[in-house]
Amino acid sequence: MNRTYEDMARHYGAAVIPARAYKARDKAKVEVSVLLAQRWVLAALRKRTFFTLGELNTAIREKVEVLNAKVMRRMGMSRRDLYEKYDRQALRPLPATRYERAVWKTCTVNIDYHIEFDHDLYSVPSQLVGQKVEARARRRCVEIFLRQTRVASHRRLVGRGQPSTLAEHMPVSHRSHAEWTPSRLIAWGQKAGPATGHVVETILKSRPHPEQG
Repeated sequence: MNRTYEDMARHYGAAVIPARAYKARDKAKVEVSVLLAQRWVLAALRKRTFFTLGELNTAIREKVEVLNAKVMRRMGMSRRDLYEKYDRQALRPLPATRYERAVWKTCTVNIDYHIEFDHDLYSVPSQLVGQKVEARARRRCVEIFLRQTRVASHRRLVGRGQPSTLAEHMPVSHRSHAEWTPSRLIAWGQKAGPATGHVVETILKSRPHPEQG
């Protein structure tokens, strides 16, 4: 199973048992079900013409009900009887929310304590630099896991090359540096005098990004 399929199965509390390679008997039950559908549904409806999808689905449902009510010689019971006897009592309610498809990616934490996903950057705690983590991206959220423990969560960015950096992920030195905003730097210069404040403001505005100034 790929990681997305496994994630969906876990959400619905379902067990997925893939057929083994080169083991034809593992596929027998699936192949028999396909054969039954061809004989009892497709063949039975092959000469009918349908003009809407709803009309077609109604006809298919009727044929499936007939197939499920048919007594199997080896079992002495119908598929419907087996379902009521064994499967129904084991069923659980569906989860409160539908599964939202997620995409997984294994990433290495860069030296700037960010990982790259879909051309955007997301921060993780700085002590994880150099480690392998897993990113799970949904439509609105990107979560990052280290050995199945979530270490970061971000709103998913739209575009390319954008960073999402949380202050708590920064090293102490970076955090204190980030606190020096352009307005704070200008105010600091003005303490020495109006001309110094003007020089600081001019330097900051002369660069594409304030950090360069």
